[in-house]
Order: sequence, then C-alpha cells, then structure tokens
Amino acid sequence: MKIEYLQSLKVYKRLKNKTFLKIIIILAIAFLAADVIGYFTSRHSFKDNIGSAANARKTNKRYLTELKAKNRNLRGIIEGISPAGLYIVVDTAENVLFLKHGNKIIRKAVISAGSGSILKDPSGKRKWVFDTPRGEFNIQSKIVKPKWIKPDWAFIEEGENIPNKTSKKRIAEGVLGDYALGLGEGYFIHGTLYTRLLGRNVTHGCIRVGDEDLRAVYNASEIGTKVFIF
Repeated sequence: MKIEYLQSLKVYKRLKNKTFLKIIIILAIAFLAADVIGYFTSRHSFKDNIGSAANARKTNKRYLTELKAKNRNLRGIIEGISPAGLYIVVDTAENVLFLKHGNKIIRKAVISAGSGSILKDPSGKRKWVFDTPRGEFNIQSKIVKPKWIKPDWAFIEEGENIPNKTSKKRIAEGVLGDYALGLGEGYFIHGTLYTRLLGRNVTHGCIRVGDEDLRAVYNASEIGTKVFIF
C-alpha cells in the first residue's frame, strides 16, 4: 500500500473518528519505520556489493532525500486530520501531556498515567486493572477543590474494611490537587501530592499533573474540549 492512497482531500474529511486517527498514525509510523530499515539495509548492501564508494554515497543521498520527502508527506497527513481549536493529547507511554491548538503546542507537561497493575478482591469475586483508558474523550466536568470519593478497591488496597456507600470514610479531601477535569466513568485529569513520581506510570488510571501545568490546562479547557489518550 502506498501512502499516496491517502492524498485525496475527501479521504481526510472522513478521518474524524478515533479509530481512523489511530489507524493513520500507526500506518504512518509503520511506513516510516520500514523506510528507515530499508535505508540502513541498502546502505550496508552498497558497502558490500558496489565497487565505487562515490556511487554508493550518491545513491544513499538520493534515497535519504526520498525518505525525507515521504516523512514530510506523512506529517502532512497527520496534520490534516488534527482537530481544529484547542485540545489535549496524552501519551501514557512517555507520561507527557500536550495542550495543543491545531498543530501548535501550547504547553507540554510531565504527568503520571495508570500503572497497569492488578488488584484482586480477597473474596475472589472482583479484580481491578489500574490502567488509563485509551481513545478519544471530552471534558465532561470542571471541578475546583475536588474531593475524592474512595471506591471499594481503595480500602482493599489499604487493608481496611469496606464501609457502606454513604460513609464519611469514603470522602478524602486534598489528595486530587486544586482542580480536576472529568473524562467520565470515574477518570480525571487532576493534581497530585506525589510530584516526585511524575513521569512514571503509578496511578490507578487517572492522569496526575503538577500544580502549575494543571492550572494552565484547567484554565484553557472548557466543557467539551477533546482529549486524545494513547
């Protein structure tokens, strides 16, 4: 498959949902990686099989030029499907959050995403996987001085008895920082007391952000702002 297949502007307009976005980015990376491997493979081949070093350098230079052109083409495709206006991108592997407007990065923040660890209920009936969900989301709520309503797993993790749903023991203040942005299903972008752990995958699924970065993201965002997590 050649990347020129995606050049039509009509195709760009169809690439709006998260599934197509993922496919395009994965294909772009795959094609670029294949070309890079091909470049270095061909470079060794030239050394072994071509008698003229001058011809080899000339051919390699031409190939590298073609590779750079394809890279620019891929970037154009990705930029063509980027959302207009303000949005948030979260890289859970590198633990980085980007506040972007179109293709411009407004702010880059080091964060902590889900650990991927598993907690089992001693009863054997339940288990929890502490991973940050991937995909396309919208900011559904903005909260100042958020309170954490502790779920059952929080008490199991601490070796405590699980209180009833209305118990005051479930309410924890000050652990989520000054602001929280709700993504739905109990997941938030929020502050943290454990700033020394930023940059590491240590959370139960939420996205932790340092105070200054969180304030900037909170103030810039609105209800409905797109959030892309991968």
